[in-house]
Amino acid sequence: MRSRPAFLLISSALAIALASPLAAQPACQGQNALTAAEKSAGWVLLFDGATTKGWHGYNGQKTPAWSVAACSLHSAGTEGNYGSDLRADLATDKEYTNFELSLAWKASKGGNSGVTYGVVEDPKYKAAWETGPEYQFIDDVGFPQKLEDWQKAGASYAMHAPNDQKQLRPVGEWNTTKLVVNGAHVEHWLNGKKILAFERWSEAWKALRDACPTTELPCKWRDYPGWGMAAKGRIVLQDHGSAFWFRNVKLRPLP
Repeated sequence: MRSRPAFLLISSALAIALASPLAAQPACQGQNALTAAEKSAGWVLLFDGATTKGWHGYNGQKTPAWSVAACSLHSAGTEGNYGSDLRADLATDKEYTNFELSLAWKASKGGNSGVTYGVVEDPKYKAAWETGPEYQFIDDVGFPQKLEDWQKAGASYAMHAPNDQKQLRPVGEWNTTKLVVNGAHVEHWLNGKKILAFERWSEAWKALRDACPTTELPCKWRDYPGWGMAAKGRIVLQDHGSAFWFRNVKLRPLP
């Protein structure tokens, strides 16, 4: 048999190499996955990187603004990149009590979102924020209105402001959040720094929740007597009409 020209052999080898799993590295490689150590420690993925399996619209709402894009759970922004706080948030199918939650998030310019926990689903509530505390995600720099410290990224929204350890990355870059909920004790972490800790349900916490009127905080929770009181509930990603991305969403149950 006549041998093939060298350039054909080279072309064939190159085509095989490009088609092989080792050569064609997936765009999401290293994202939305658990290490062996994390699996051993009891971590579970809440987002598989490809679908919204394990999530649903709060109170059964349809979720047209949510999709999977760029290896992330993505909420689509509206005109002005801001919208109603009664839009369809994304809730976990399961409820959790004590846990450590870790996730990465990326904001768009002027974007506003958050993650709430201890969320109760009931038709009497119009939105998840009416029931559960919120770890705030927001563009501190580009938000079009003046922000109080209790509204800024990392805050326990309308309750506690983050400390001076906070280092927020610019819009377009990924931030990493850790939220620890262990009984009454709650911790907020941002990019490896603990920026807030408090004891919920304490007398001081209840006084802060119910404070009205005050120069520092709005009369936010007076009309929601059950707000923040549930020990067990869903974890919810907020759609506030802003474009946001979430990935590496993982949770470790605590005893």
